[in-house]
Amino acid sequence: MFNVGDKAVFPVHGVGVIETIETREIECEEISFFIFRVLGNDMKIMIPRDKIDHVGLREIIESRKIKEIYKILGRRDEITDHPSWHQRDRDYTEKIKSGSLIEIAKVLRELWMLKSVKALSSRQREMFVMAHNLLVKEISVAKDVSEEKVEEEFDRIISV
Repeated sequence: MFNVGDKAVFPVHGVGVIETIETREIECEEISFFIFRVLGNDMKIMIPRDKIDHVGLREIIESRKIKEIYKILGRRDEITDHPSWHQRDRDYTEKIKSGSLIEIAKVLRELWMLKSVKALSSRQREMFVMAHNLLVKEISVAKDVSEEKVEEEFDRIISV
């Protein structure tokens, strides 16, 4: 269970901190909420404490698992074959929404590879930026290093 001051990850929104725990009365029922502030944009999200598993709130990745993320980014496999751009878009969106850093890394790697072959569509650029930002922010928090340092590591991995 999370406590005030804990850093956590909320799928799609990324890394944040639990600032407070508040109780509100909703339809004659007392409901306890985590007030979660997303780092970087200061957006606040109220998350019902009894629904954290349902919404996917999770702990920051352990630093020992970051090597696995870097391996995924460094792979030079073929891009996943999708029957259509629409299916690829849906697949990427589902992976990002999952909140899994492994899945987000796969999206970033594929888009990075695609970008080296042709220009990305505006939607693909949006997903590239989102996946990149989610990975960089969480890894920088997990490793306790600057985001710039993580971006330098990404560039070294991808450019090999």
